[in-house]
Amino acid sequence: MLIEIIKGLSVPFIGTTLGAFCVFFLKNELGKGMQKALTGFAAGVMIAASIWSLLLPAIEQGASLGVWRFIPAAIGFWIGILFLMAIDYFAPPECIEGEQKDNLLLAVTLHNIPEGMAVGVIYAGLLNHADHITAMGAFSLALGIAIQNFPEGAIISMPLCTKGMPKGKAFIYGVLSGAVEPVASVFTVWAASLVVPVLPYFLSFAAGAMIYVVVEELVPKMSVGETTNIGIFMFAVGFSLMMILDVALG
Repeated sequence: MLIEIIKGLSVPFIGTTLGAFCVFFLKNELGKGMQKALTGFAAGVMIAASIWSLLLPAIEQGASLGVWRFIPAAIGFWIGILFLMAIDYFAPPECIEGEQKDNLLLAVTLHNIPEGMAVGVIYAGLLNHADHITAMGAFSLALGIAIQNFPEGAIISMPLCTKGMPKGKAFIYGVLSGAVEPVASVFTVWAASLVVPVLPYFLSFAAGAMIYVVVEELVPKMSVGETTNIGIFMFAVGFSLMMILDVALG
């Protein structure tokens, strides 16, 4: 069990690191078609995971409330949404242009915190043998976030390199943008393990945060400009794959 948890908590950070590593091999940024495909797939996985791996388990764990069992899930969901809205308010994403590169790095780093929390909370539920949470479902969530993190690592390191920064230093900046995720994951596992009774709130908080990220960041990226069909198609692939894995293996 411990090895599974360590592996799951590490996967999103590996995704960011691999994306940043592209700076050593690619002269230009990822192609728009590839970006849309990766973004759409990750969005589909994250939406399905938010429903089957986070919200539904949160509702099931509130069964003692009877007809009001949806309350913990609804409250946690809204806290997650409002938390991400606050992050966007204080650190809005900006394009890299001169001094704005620090703002983008800060925005990507802050947005990685709730994603790390999402992975941490589902593994905390797995560690505490929560109902309707499986090892495969937890790992699929971590993998979906890792796929989303891949282009994020690239969009930090590669533009910095084109601005004249050495490749090694640009790579480190890209890696550091994702270093906060395993820290947030470990902290959430520790905190959720101490307060098991409020685990439904943690689960639904993670769902709200992830859905906000999908709607605010991923959907616009996959649905604007040309070649939008590839993003929509891969969204459906990611959603259906995550749904099948969670239902069949749950």
